[in-house]
Amino acid sequence: MIASLGMYDRAEAQGANDRLWALIRDGLRVRGLGAPAALTRGAAAYWPAWTSDDLTLSQTCGFPYRARLHDKVTLIGTPDYGVAGCPPGYYRSVFVARASDPREDWNEFDGATLAFNEDLSQSGWAAAQNHAARHGIALRPHRRTGGHLLSARAVAEGKAEIAAIDAVTWRMITRWEAFAHDLKVVGQTEPTPGLPYIAARGSDAVTLFDVVARAIAALTPQDRDTLCLRGLVRIPAEAYLAVPTPPTPADLGLREDA
Repeated sequence: MIASLGMYDRAEAQGANDRLWALIRDGLRVRGLGAPAALTRGAAAYWPAWTSDDLTLSQTCGFPYRARLHDKVTLIGTPDYGVAGCPPGYYRSVFVARASDPREDWNEFDGATLAFNEDLSQSGWAAAQNHAARHGIALRPHRRTGGHLLSARAVAEGKAEIAAIDAVTWRMITRWEAFAHDLKVVGQTEPTPGLPYIAARGSDAVTLFDVVARAIAALTPQDRDTLCLRGLVRIPAEAYLAVPTPPTPADLGLREDA
């Protein structure tokens, strides 16, 4: 069996995530359901976990869910991070640029070079491109970084002009990364459904939702604050599937090795 909570599992949050998982694990076992003792971390916490027939629980991104996973997993619920200006369970991305950049509004970044974490990221790629297309602006894919933190750092270091960072990750960056002072927010995307919890296909979604919701409520205020968690909500699969899918970075001219 496997469980992972890798989407916001930076070092400062790992203890809180471990305690959250312990509450979920124990809640499942009380109900006679199996659960692994500890979370899986590293590369195995993502696609290998999401596609495993032994997946007890994980958190994925909306883009992978709609593109590759929705018909292969069970949708459990969506954590609410209390993102300002968003309905419960929804989130958005903030556009960040260097603090020294004279441009103050993201509309001034037409043609700017974009750092993004990966091709199937909703907040780093799809949200940025969908938002730009709606407003008649081009953001040129320039650097595929492998992570939101790395995208933000690339902009701070002048390796790209702009990046779209999901609002929860940005909150954590401003808490714990000194280079955040070298960045400024120049805009934000429209809200979209947040990062859902999933389990293997055929899992008991009702029981899992109840167990996870109770676990979140049982966290200490400090752990909930560390994880930015407010609760758990139900967002239908149709809401995820309705989000537009933009052209790929390769479609827009980025080399695969960039």
